[in-house]
Amino acid sequence: MTTELPPALRPWAAQLSLFPEDLARHLGPHVARLSAAVGTLRPRSESEGGEPQGYDGLSRRGPFDRLLVSEWLWALEAPEELVRRAAFGELSFLKPAFRQPQGARRTVVLLDVGPDQLGLPRIAHLALLVVLSRLAEAVGAAFTWGALQTEPSQATHTGLGGTSLLAWLNARSTMPASSRHLAAWREALELSRAPEDVWLVGSSRLGRLEGAEGMSRVEVAEPMDPGAHRLTVDVRPAARVPRSVVLELPPPEDCLRLLRNPFASNQKASGWAPRKADRRIAKFSFSGDGRRVVLFAADGAVEAMAVPHSPRATVPKPRRVHVPPGQHVVAAGWRSPGGLLVLARNLDTYVMHGQVRTQRGFRKARYHVADDFNRPDTSDALPLNVVSWVDPRGQEHLWLMDDKGQLFSLAPPSDMGTSAIEVVAEDVSALVTVNARPVCVLRPQGKGAGRAVISRLKVLDEEPARMVPLNARDGEAYFGYSPSGGHPDAGLLAVRDHDSEWRLFLETGMSVITVPREHDVVGVVQPPAPSPPGLVALDPDQRTFRFFSHQVPRKLVVASGPVVQAAASHGQPVLGWLTQAGEFVLWDLMEQAVLYRSVPEVTS
Repeated sequence: MTTELPPALRPWAAQLSLFPEDLARHLGPHVARLSAAVGTLRPRSESEGGEPQGYDGLSRRGPFDRLLVSEWLWALEAPEELVRRAAFGELSFLKPAFRQPQGARRTVVLLDVGPDQLGLPRIAHLALLVVLSRLAEAVGAAFTWGALQTEPSQATHTGLGGTSLLAWLNARSTMPASSRHLAAWREALELSRAPEDVWLVGSSRLGRLEGAEGMSRVEVAEPMDPGAHRLTVDVRPAARVPRSVVLELPPPEDCLRLLRNPFASNQKASGWAPRKADRRIAKFSFSGDGRRVVLFAADGAVEAMAVPHSPRATVPKPRRVHVPPGQHVVAAGWRSPGGLLVLARNLDTYVMHGQVRTQRGFRKARYHVADDFNRPDTSDALPLNVVSWVDPRGQEHLWLMDDKGQLFSLAPPSDMGTSAIEVVAEDVSALVTVNARPVCVLRPQGKGAGRAVISRLKVLDEEPARMVPLNARDGEAYFGYSPSGGHPDAGLLAVRDHDSEWRLFLETGMSVITVPREHDVVGVVQPPAPSPPGLVALDPDQRTFRFFSHQVPRKLVVASGPVVQAAASHGQPVLGWLTQAGEFVLWDLMEQAVLYRSVPEVTS
């Protein structure tokens, strides 16, 4: 985006890159005009600067004990000239520098979401958020903002992002802003104590609220002239001259996009792709590290696709393996480096398509089962997911888990012929790699002497494998995405305890979440603060995804048809689902937008 914007809009490139290029070009001129009206952030006096820290340049004013040494020469050579220069302000003084207390400065923006400002005025609000966030960033100030009529504990946003902007766009109130709303924000943010810049954005009536004294204001009005398609904005910075700006609005259809979802492209997303009938996706799985999605096509082909990093990103061409006739796919996985691995059965032998890493380099591998009664391809959940780990000596280890809870280990390639596939654990409910370490969850074994009655986390890269007790008595488990605060060995981990209770294992302890039994849990995730971690579940209608946490459950997204498979990645905040009609979707849990959609081609 930064290279596609006109030069005049480059200062706001980081903020405008949140939007599709066409909307950024519509919003950009409004941002530039409002920025000129707002000016710079309110400067601090030296008394507000904190502790002295040397000098920072020269000044034309100051006490004579800071007068530049060279200026004292006038007192010796021409005393009258010294007096004249002092009278006309031509003397040079050392300007002191002050160390600013960390976090002492904030820019706070409170926006009216009442009936006075619904509709087109919110386009000016959106442009103003871009302006003030950029100004705060330029001076190193924290940027805090929210909707005036909402509860501060639930709607305080820091920084500017897609999730927070969508939450604000969805925040509407039938109540006009009142002094009670402003008092709640003043108390929550301690606005009376900190030397920050506070902006009230809304109609002119905000200036008459009790407690608004000394705050900067931006008054937005929509002219009532017939056919007028513009906004009048009065910028009233505290202790400065107000300025008025008239914003000519973009076409109505673009205004509608800005007000409903400014992050959706007007064109089909680059991640949209039709699929031929024989290449229709039959199943998918996230790779062991959660960074790729492995797609299993109806014609037996396997693809490993990088997950787009944004709704507007171009999807790279996926890696594809098509097994020869007579073979059927048993399992597949992705590892980096190494690429795609596909395990296929050919009569009684298992062939690995893709090379396995050894201490002597990458090699081809063939396998046989150690026990004919325990074959990985007797599972009803084929194909399975391959998990890879490379030990410090450079040897790659492979595991896969079936729907019966059996954990299979694939021995390293052998010079003597085929290597063995054998069962190394039972009652396994989840298998992934977390922080490049392979881990799995074991279900309780039941009652009896010496048998585990709670779930356990098994760390596979240690010899002997280490067991970590998990206080949950059912054992169904999901590993999830969390940028921080996860369990030291498992990251974010949810394990069912009994019936509708799930236990989330975090760095600071354990949290209990209730999910009604009629909902199917598909993953666990940590959304942006202040939202707590929670579970993603599919409603009984098999279409609606819902988020359960300690807060009130909320709807995330609705699929276009009945969902036959759904999963959340543990490596990134992405939810995937496959519908009965063959539509496959990747959905960003943070930005709440579609990253990729694949639909079967319609044939006549």
